Amino acid sequence: MKSPCCFLIGHRETSDALYPVLYDAVVRHICLYHVGEFVVGQYGGFDRLAARVLRDAKSSFPGVRLTLLLAYHPAEHGAALPPGFDGTLYPPGMETVPRRAAIVRANEYMATHADCVIAGVWHPASNAARAVECARRQHVPVALVQEPAQG
Repeated sequence: MKSPCCFLIGHRETSDALYPVLYDAVVRHICLYHVGEFVVGQYGGFDRLAARVLRDAKSSFPGVRLTLLLAYHPAEHGAALPPGFDGTLYPPGMETVPRRAAIVRANEYMATHADCVIAGVWHPASNAARAVECARRQHVPVALVQEPAQG
């Protein structure tokens, strides 16, 4: 039986202050929901933070897979897989998507095809928020994470 897949999405200006909250959410998804694969993009602060969280979590949960979501055809870039990633995912049908819409479309694909979503989204008029709404319309469970309040 295939383990559940979780997509992580958030805003490009996410700060490192979200790290402990995001790490706890990832561990909770591994332990409570038996998530075995996490999919992360590569274009902003949230994506970089999520990749770091998952690389760290993999040291305690070695069976977990970290997959890189590709918005552009892999033949275009030919880049090596970043450290800590186990593979890539290029959504079907992306070859016909205009470049300017590729990241948005790849995120929406994952948001609606994952078993759950962890989202660092607080700007309601953003592409990340739009992907979260796509997930909710498809009844994909969404866990929102926020930076701890400054005090």
